[in-house]
Amino acid sequence: MGLRMALIYGGQSGEHEVSVMSASSVVKAVTGNIEILPIGITKDGQWIPGLFPEEVVNTGRPEVMPSKVQDDSLLQNPSGFLLGSLKKQVDLVFPLLHGPMGEDGTIQGLLELAGLPYVGAGIAASAIGMDKALMKAIFCQQGFPIGDYLVFLRKEWENEPDRIITEIEAALGYPCFIKPANMGSSVGISKALDRQGLKEALTLASSYDRKLVIEAFLDGQEVECAVLGNDQPEASIPGEIIPGAEFYSYEDKYIKNDSKLVIPAALTQKQEAEVKELAVKVFKAIDCAGMGRVDFFVLRKDGRVIVNEINTIPGFTQISMYPKLWEATGVSYPKLIEQLIDLAFERFKEKRRTRS
Repeated sequence: MGLRMALIYGGQSGEHEVSVMSASSVVKAVTGNIEILPIGITKDGQWIPGLFPEEVVNTGRPEVMPSKVQDDSLLQNPSGFLLGSLKKQVDLVFPLLHGPMGEDGTIQGLLELAGLPYVGAGIAASAIGMDKALMKAIFCQQGFPIGDYLVFLRKEWENEPDRIITEIEAALGYPCFIKPANMGSSVGISKALDRQGLKEALTLASSYDRKLVIEAFLDGQEVECAVLGNDQPEASIPGEIIPGAEFYSYEDKYIKNDSKLVIPAALTQKQEAEVKELAVKVFKAIDCAGMGRVDFFVLRKDGRVIVNEINTIPGFTQISMYPKLWEATGVSYPKLIEQLIDLAFERFKEKRRTRS
C-alpha cells in the first residue's frame, strides 16, 4: 500500500498564488507510491478538501468544484474534517502555505494538536522564521553578521511619523529597504531613495503587518543557500540572484520573470564555505527542521558574507531556487520530496520519545 499525503496550499496571505504554484509542481512530481489528498484554502479562509491546485484560479476561489477526490467522506463534513477525519485518511501532511496563516506556526500548531506528522519546521521555528524582527534578534544573539536595521510598530508610524522618519534617516540613511515583518516573496517591500519614498514605503508596509522592519542598503551579491535535514542538516551549493529590476521584488520574481538564477554563485572557495557553514548555523539557531533557504549578501566592497534571512517554507516550484539548488547538488525534485517526507516521519518519531 502506498503513502497518503495531504497537501495543504493556498491560504489567506499575499503569497496565495505562489503557494498554488508550489503545490501544483509537487502534485506533478510525486512518484506513483505517493497518493495526494489536496486541501485548498481560499483567500477568505474556506478549506476545500479534494481541490487540486490546477483547479484554482488566481483569485483563490475554485474554478470548478473538486472533481478528483479520492474519498468523499472528507467532503461530507468539510467544517470538521481536519481534527476528526484527516488523521484517519492520511499518513502525513505537507503544508505548502507561504506567508502568514501558514508559514508562521499557525498550521503547524493545528497539525501538532491533530497528532499528524508534517513536512517542515515546527511551531517555534516557523514563527521566528516568519517574523523578521524576531529572526534578526536571534541572529544578533548568536553573533551572526547582519546588516543594520530598525523595527517600529505600525501605531508608532501612525502616531509619530516625524520621529520615525528622523530616526531612520539618522541611523540608516538612503537608500534603505522597508519591509512588513511578517511577509515573504517580497510582498509589501519597497526601496526608499528619499524622504517621500520612505513615507510611502512605510505606509505600504504597514498595510501588511503591525511590525515594520527597516534595513540599511547593502551593496552586494544576493546569494541563497538551501538547507535540508533535521538535527544534522546539510547545505546545498549556493546560488545567486541577479535581479531584473532595482531589487528582487514580487513582480520580478513571479510576473516579469526578468531575474536570473546563477548556480553555482560566483564566489571564492572561502566565501562558498562560509555561506554553507552559516546557512547550517542559521537553520539550527531557530531550531528549523526539514527544509529552509537562507539568504545572504556578499558585499562587493570587502567580500564579507552577511546573513539576511531564513525562509522555512521557500518557494517550491520546480524552477524555484530551493529545488534548483538541490538539483545542482545532486538531489532531483522528486527525490527531494521523498527526503522531506522521510524527515517529517523522523522528526515525528523523535518527538514521540518525549514525555508529555
